[in-house]
Amino acid sequence: MPLMEHLRELRSRVTIAVVAIVACSLGSAFFYDDLFQFVVAPFETIREEYRAKGGNVTLNFGGIGDPFTYALKICAMAGLFIASPVWMYQLWAFVAPGLHRRERRWGLGFVVVAAPLFLGGAALAYLFLPKGFDLLIGFNPDPGRVANIISLNDYLSFVLRMFIVFGIAFVMPVFLVLLNLVGVVSGRALLKAWRGVILGTAVFAAVATPSGDPYTMTALAVPMLMLFYVAVGICLLADRRRRLASPDLDYTGLSDDEASTLEPAPRQHDED
Repeated sequence: MPLMEHLRELRSRVTIAVVAIVACSLGSAFFYDDLFQFVVAPFETIREEYRAKGGNVTLNFGGIGDPFTYALKICAMAGLFIASPVWMYQLWAFVAPGLHRRERRWGLGFVVVAAPLFLGGAALAYLFLPKGFDLLIGFNPDPGRVANIISLNDYLSFVLRMFIVFGIAFVMPVFLVLLNLVGVVSGRALLKAWRGVILGTAVFAAVATPSGDPYTMTALAVPMLMLFYVAVGICLLADRRRRLASPDLDYTGLSDDEASTLEPAPRQHDED
């Protein structure tokens, strides 16, 4: 495609994704009360524990327009996650015209697998939210005299960041499998990089999690490593299948300095 065709295609895909998110957000407005209770439920668990200890921790609106802004943010967050299969498909559809037929089939499989993993990562983050809150609020030296009054906007930003970080982390191994299927990286190369992967995962979990507590970091790092090794296993099986299907094209045993078997000069082809 020419550049302008690519830009028009991108505009079309982005428009469809935005319309899907907006439509799901508007639909979520009818269930705002349930969504509100769902978002604040992890905090309610911690508040009851602190009340039993004689402490006080509460959520509050800081301004007169904050309830409306908070409702918009919750509905937008719900729309983003509900519409995740749509905008992930649009991401794949934008790349698909540049792929071969078999690669397009792999890309569709990516959408089918990536959307549940993204939502699964967000669900795991939701389960570990109380641990993160408990650790951070626990730094209050005197909960009986000093109350923790937390803005609902700050609380929602914290929850949303947790959801997105866990969701993206769960999808990353799928990209590795997709890169392997199109021939960019081999399973053996991924397996050799296990030390760097473990270090990088630990650093990513420490930096990306908003709370930085060991519970949340472990909850993010361990599934990431498990999914990475699952992805490596799939890549190794795919490499083995390619070697069996085309044994003449197996270059895994060649060194980096060994000459290619390709012809040194192009051949003349007939116009037919």
